[in-house]
Amino acid sequence: MIDHRAAWPRRTTAQNLHALLTMPAGAILLVFVAVQIGCIAAGLLFPDDFRYLSSANMGIMMRSVPVLGCLALGAGVLMIAGEFDLSIGSVYTFTAIVMAMLVGNGVDAFLAAPAGLLIGAAIGLLNGALTLRFNLPSFIVTLGGLLFWRGAVLLLNGAVQVRFDPNPVFNALFSGTLLGINAAFIWFVGLCLVFWAMLHRHRFGNHVFATGGNRSAATAIGVNTNAIKLMAFAIAGFMAAFAGILATTRVGSVQPGQGAGLELQAIAACVIGGLSLRGGRGSILGVFLGVMLIFTITDVLLLMRAPGFYLDMFIATLIVVASIFNHGLDRRGAAA
Repeated sequence: MIDHRAAWPRRTTAQNLHALLTMPAGAILLVFVAVQIGCIAAGLLFPDDFRYLSSANMGIMMRSVPVLGCLALGAGVLMIAGEFDLSIGSVYTFTAIVMAMLVGNGVDAFLAAPAGLLIGAAIGLLNGALTLRFNLPSFIVTLGGLLFWRGAVLLLNGAVQVRFDPNPVFNALFSGTLLGINAAFIWFVGLCLVFWAMLHRHRFGNHVFATGGNRSAATAIGVNTNAIKLMAFAIAGFMAAFAGILATTRVGSVQPGQGAGLELQAIAACVIGGLSLRGGRGSILGVFLGVMLIFTITDVLLLMRAPGFYLDMFIATLIVVASIFNHGLDRRGAAA
């Protein structure tokens, strides 16, 4: 009789760890689990001084994560396709301002929100068209877009905040609660599942990875790489507008400068989550964990009453370490 156990030798712990680390989200998963274990232990040991497990703290986390999370989902798809969009923070604010102004002028929120989403997708398409038509680095094109749409916000409404007072149904849909869970967080988790299916279980995702990994090879096998990149740009703009809807509904107003810096945080979350700066590598799980880790670190520092600049130091260190690690994986993959 054949011993099938001998035919399939068991992998050692070191081999399993190595296999996990080579996965796109493997390293960030280990870090995230370790951080959560430490935070939960501290919350149980010092419940009065470190209120990590309190319902109030969990509620704040669930309300804070979705905005950056939605921006990072759009930016992540575009990064996997081999491009960047530095304008998503400005697009997030511009589309939110447009939506709030439409509602203020009597337009129903269920009509104003889709208008904002269409504007966001159109701006993404414009960024992609300029990048591809003139063969320019997307970094430069979208840096111009960042400044242009930031100026457009001031041109449209000046430096004054815009109130947003939608109907109760719209408000409940985007900022209410379901079984104690914030609606915006449910939207974010649902979108993560949609993006996971789109990238990892659909032909479109295969084309995105192929376009970002090796554009010439993707073209050779019949992938329309220009169309894929345009769609990725449109998705980034659409998700920026959706993030604006979530934030504006939660706060009830739009500040002209509220999106400043969010584009860098979104890209940072993607890099921390294992997405390659060269394109062609990454996962939606990594994006989710990258966003969650940034907010977990922020939360821990706030609970410890640490100075604000500590957060920048931790995030900067994490970005550099993640970039070095991802670069090493890219070189190893190229060598293989």
